[in-house]
Amino acid sequence: MTRVTTTRPPTHALSPKKLLHTKWTAVTPRNKEKHFLVTKVIEPEPPGSPVVSIEIEAVHSKRARVIAWRELKDTAQWRRGWV
Repeated sequence: MTRVTTTRPPTHALSPKKLLHTKWTAVTPRNKEKHFLVTKVIEPEPPGSPVVSIEIEAVHSKRARVIAWRELKDTAQWRRGWV
């Protein structure tokens, strides 16, 4: 009997449309900013184009910044949830 293995996509694949209000931890905190919330998914121009950017807010300082949502896939920079 031959066993066939299939490659599955990661079970925790990110989708920009589902990022709103998700929690993230910076691997290397700066200015005591370690924990972040996604506060806005920035709609592209023209409408219907893929989402490129999100706004994240540091829980400690309430400072917000805009980043490319794909940066959250970089495990050297970000961890999902508050670790």
